[in-house]
Amino acid sequence: MKVSLILTVLNEGDHIRRLLESVAAQTRKPDEVVICDGGSGDNTAAVIQECAERLPLKIVTAPGSNISQGRNAAIREASGEIIAVTDAGVWLEDGWLEELMKVWGYGSVGGSEGVAMVTGFYKSDPQTTFELALGATTIPELRDINPAKFLPSSRSVAFRKEAWAAVGGYPEWLDFSEDVLFDLKMRAKFGAFAFAPKAVAHFRPRSSLGAFARQYFNYAQGDGRAGLWPKIHFVRYFTYLVAAPLLIYAALTISAWMWLLGLIAGVAYVRKPLERLARRTADLVNLADWVKVLLWIAVIRVTGDIAKMAGYPLGVWCGFRRRNKSKAS
Repeated sequence: MKVSLILTVLNEGDHIRRLLESVAAQTRKPDEVVICDGGSGDNTAAVIQECAERLPLKIVTAPGSNISQGRNAAIREASGEIIAVTDAGVWLEDGWLEELMKVWGYGSVGGSEGVAMVTGFYKSDPQTTFELALGATTIPELRDINPAKFLPSSRSVAFRKEAWAAVGGYPEWLDFSEDVLFDLKMRAKFGAFAFAPKAVAHFRPRSSLGAFARQYFNYAQGDGRAGLWPKIHFVRYFTYLVAAPLLIYAALTISAWMWLLGLIAGVAYVRKPLERLARRTADLVNLADWVKVLLWIAVIRVTGDIAKMAGYPLGVWCGFRRRNKSKAS
């Protein structure tokens, strides 16, 4: 099978070299690498060209495109029947592509010809205590994954090109959460995905609280525009705007024991990040690091929820306007 690896870039001069070096080191190399540049103004193009002798590169330019438009443009130019997808800000373990391809028979006996999509996995690659806390808070571990329900990020997936075409590609009208909607369309049409837990991509989390807040605001905006997860967002609004104020009022006016109930609820809310952090003790060398990371986890949780609550209504409104505009035309 011919395999095309595709990705999009936009001002990734500081990060793209590490990714391309990890692609060149793959145990099963892609037959071509198609990169869509959304209009970089830095040295991205020059860095990519430095790797041209080691990789079968094909460059597509689409200034002003969003990530869905860029991915679709790259896939249209790809000649492989299998499309592997990753992002510019990651690096891939040496066996990443080989593990993704095993479901179609590469490197193993047999294979599952009917599988339309394979999901890999990804891990955080933190460089600071904040990034360590962010990864523990927002990135699932392998033990957290239910393969039957897993909706992967497109930083670590592979699918048949004909399946991509059958669902209309990535939704170009959606700037954020586009890979989730693509996953849902693929699963609805072709059934469960295969899961390749050893196909691991590593990526660095956002480096500041502000960048993380913008990321989650955008994610929630995409959810609202696409009509995704309304129940989950409703629970978040109810918790912050109804349940928490009532608990505080009860603690102030009825019984101080209510503060203990609130503390228990708060610990339960950060239980998963704490468990993940406990398994990364080698990354925390002293007590000060532990204290900083624990405080960051609480701040990250609240910040992420507030960002989502701010972004979701805007997305719902944009989606409503888009649907009305479509009906009018």
